[in-house]
Amino acid sequence: MNRIIRITAALALTSSVVTCAVVTGVLAAGAAAISGEVKKIDESAGKITLKHGPAKSLGMEEPMTMVYRVKDSAMLKQVKVGDKVTFEAEEAASGYTVTKMEKTK
Repeated sequence: MNRIIRITAALALTSSVVTCAVVTGVLAAGAAAISGEVKKIDESAGKITLKHGPAKSLGMEEPMTMVYRVKDSAMLKQVKVGDKVTFEAEEAASGYTVTKMEKTK
């Protein structure tokens, strides 16, 4: 009887670890990089306009051009209009915010 209890407990523990790993993987995948191009920079407002491809992490299946807030205004000084970038963004009550951005070639 004790052996059955130990096996059941081990299976339950293994199942919860696997579930946690799957959920963590899904959350990490949600922050996938998006490819885009800088169309406009508004440093005074802390916003950037990006033309980008599908942003599945944000639920956007089609390419589009959007205005985003930036998490850190220093990001705006690292790019100029016409630069190709990859970025990550998140949705908040106040709109979409770029949390990471890097120039690409």
